[in-house]
Order: sequence, then C-alpha cells, then structure tokens
Amino acid sequence: MGKPTGFLEITRRDRAYEPISQRVHHWHEFVVPQQEAEISRQGARCMDCGIPYCHQGCPINNIIPDWNDLVFKGQWREALDVLHSTNNFPEFTGRVCPAPCEAACTLNLFDQPVTIKSIECAIIDKGWAEGWVLPQIPARRTGRRVAVVGSGPAGLACAQQLARAGHAVVVYEKRDRIGGLLRYGIPDFKMEKKWIDRRMAQMQAEGVEFRPNSHVGAAIPVARLMEEYDILVLSGGSERPRGLPVPGGDLAGVHYAMDFLTQQNARIGGRPVPEEGTILATGKDVIVIGGGDTGSDCVGTSIRQGAKSVTQLEILPRPPEREDKGLTWPNWPLKLRTSTSQEEGCARDWAVSTKRFLGNGKLEGLELVRVEWVKDANGGWQLKEINESAFTIPADLALLAMGFVGPEADTLIGDLGVARDSRGNIAADPDVDPDGYRTSVDRVFACGDMRRGQSLVVWAIREGRQCARAVDQALMGYSDLPR
Repeated sequence: MGKPTGFLEITRRDRAYEPISQRVHHWHEFVVPQQEAEISRQGARCMDCGIPYCHQGCPINNIIPDWNDLVFKGQWREALDVLHSTNNFPEFTGRVCPAPCEAACTLNLFDQPVTIKSIECAIIDKGWAEGWVLPQIPARRTGRRVAVVGSGPAGLACAQQLARAGHAVVVYEKRDRIGGLLRYGIPDFKMEKKWIDRRMAQMQAEGVEFRPNSHVGAAIPVARLMEEYDILVLSGGSERPRGLPVPGGDLAGVHYAMDFLTQQNARIGGRPVPEEGTILATGKDVIVIGGGDTGSDCVGTSIRQGAKSVTQLEILPRPPEREDKGLTWPNWPLKLRTSTSQEEGCARDWAVSTKRFLGNGKLEGLELVRVEWVKDANGGWQLKEINESAFTIPADLALLAMGFVGPEADTLIGDLGVARDSRGNIAADPDVDPDGYRTSVDRVFACGDMRRGQSLVVWAIREGRQCARAVDQALMGYSDLPR
C-alpha cells in the first residue's frame, strides 16, 4: 500500500447528511459528498492487512484495496477501471448497498473500517463528471440473439455484459419504465432515477434494446420469444410479498409496502397515479410491519408525505448495540442498526406480533402481543406469546414490509415449465451445475432474485454478470467475460 501507516495516522471520516429539518421536505438524495482530498486520505487508511477480507464480504468481489490505493495516489482514472472490472453499476451500489465489505474490513475489528462505500461512489461520480464512462462497443457482432426478461439490476448487468460480448440483446420489462426494483422500489431520496437513465443511454449505445410495457407471458407469449431468440434469460425478481394472515387484513388502509413505494416513485417520475387506490400517509398514524430496508424506506416516505406519526414493528428481539467481533467478524453481524429514515422520526418496537387489524370497514388500529423466542427440544427457535401482554395502538395506515417469498406465479413460468426449488424460486444452481444459471428447460437461464430469492442489489449485479458468462459460453463454446 502507498501509505502502510495510514490507518494509524488518519481518523475515519465518512460522508455527511443534510440536516433532518431540511431533507424531510424534499425527495432528492441528501448525502453531502466529501472533497477529493479527504477521499484520498480515507483511501490511505486501507491497511496492508495481508488477507483482504473485504473481498469476501463483497458479493461481486470488488478489488477494494487496489482502488483505495489508486485513489490515495490520485490515480482516479485507473481506480475507475479497476472498479468497473467487477461492477457494472457502482453508482447504484455506492448509494444503496449496505456495505458488507466494510463489515469485513480488518479495521472493523475496532469499529473503524475504511469508508469503502463512499470511496466507491466518489470514484464513479468523478468518472461520469470527467467523461471517462463511455460505451464499450464490441469489435464484432456474433449474430446471436438473447432476450432478457426483467430489467432490474440482474437483468441490466446480464444484458450489458452480453452486449459487450457482441450479442444482440433485447430487455423486456412489463412496467412502463426500465429499472425494476431500482426504479420502482427504492425511494429517490436514496437513489435518484437519473442514474438509471444515464446507464440506459450507455447500454443503448452498446447495442442493448429496451422494450418497456412488454409483459412476457401475458401480452407477449413466451413461445414467441423462444422462437425468435437463441437464449432466454429470466431475471424478473422476487415480487410476491409475504402476507400477514390475521383477521382484518382486508380493511381499507392495509397495504403491501411495495404498492405504497411504487406509487410515490411514480409521482416523482411524473407518472399519474389513479385517484382510486391511492395510498398516502399524509396526516395518518402509520404502522410499518417489518424491520428491514423496505420497512425503512416506508418510514422515510411516510415522513416526507407528512404522516402524523410513524411506528415500525419487528417480530424479532432487539439486536445488541455492538456485535461480538470474535464470533462474527468478518461475516455480516447481527447488531442494532438505525437507518437515516429511522433517524428522521420513527418509533420502533421489537419482539411484537400482530394479532389482528381493528376497524369497521377501514383501519383504526392494531391488536399486538409481545413475544419471546425460545428453543425447543431440538434446538430450534420457536415463537411464544407472552401471557397478558396484548395491547392496541391506533393506526390509519398499515404497511406490510415483511419481505418477499419468490417470483410471481404467472404464465411466464407456467408456460415455460421450468423447475422450482424448495422455496419456489427458479431452480438453477451455479454451485452444483458447472454451466451455471441453466434452468431445467433448454436455452433458458435464470439469475437474480428470481433464482436466489430476495437479496441485495449487489448480489443481483453479481448474478447478472455470472449468468451472462454462462450464456456466452453456451452460445459460443467459450467466454472471455469475467466470472
């Protein structure tokens, strides 16, 4: 490393945020970027640790120490090349990834990891600003055609890699805009959609064709795609939300989180939302059921819409403030995390289960009960209600943010007849099948959440890249695409 003692001499400093009093009144990103000199100083903190566990923590195996060192030396263009060698869309991950790489950093043993995520974002933002990010047009075309169904991060990464290999790639998206979860699920205050549009322009120059409003399996028969294309890639995501089967679930005011978030993203994108079926938190007591990222996004969105109050419930017990490093590092630890949305004004409660939704036609409150997790005779954890712990809270809007259980069971999957795994995802296991990402149907591949289940954007990018290599190998008999 260029500064072997940097971690001893330089204090960790990360990006700042706009004050809460300002940011809750707009829908734009509110991260305050650091100056280049400070980013370079932070890059100098990357120690010569011998074994870079950050590689293990990063699903796409970003070559983190190399671009940290290059940023420290002021070689930003070279750092961008190293970053792009493993990640098609670092401006996405630099904004929405939870940074498991930082959890795996050796300096995290002392709670002072390198600011990897911020450095990554600074590299790509500078690359775009300097005009270094250009289309990579293949020297030759193969004449092979690939259809990618689903335009989330997995589908986009797969399409871009295949286009750069010289194949003709068409991306089909059932919604009116390209981007999948990036476009419809992630609020603009976390990632503005202009970054997607910018990448789309690059990909179109590379030869990728985008077809929104194209619902394969409904308006477009899947058999037609099988006739027109050499390979079909399924990357439609995990869209089926986990339900909450308790009385009152049909009351007006009980909604799935993604329906709520999608509507707000549509408004910001200038697309009409029908008055009938509109979901708004304005002036309401909002209950968010689920403590993950989607729940947090509902919290921030509700606050910006002017909710009267926001409460987030989690059925699991409150995590510890700090993990036991000796037991968890370098793996992703279970510990208490507070998102920027939760900091903006949200009551949180743990180890709470919903018994019923209360109301007469419309939601008025929730009946809850406190729970504990106890081990059974076989060592498994079981949920147990605590006697005489039931209570009620007022609610005008309840948002179910308890995760997703698999891809939609639509005619696309049914018509193809692809095999499913035990969780209902499309069966295609790259750890077992050396070809990887192949489904049970010839010439059909699958990647992303549709294959591995609900996961992170960074995992989707990895899946898309690796699936592209498997497709290229199937088409050409070999592949020069990176693993």
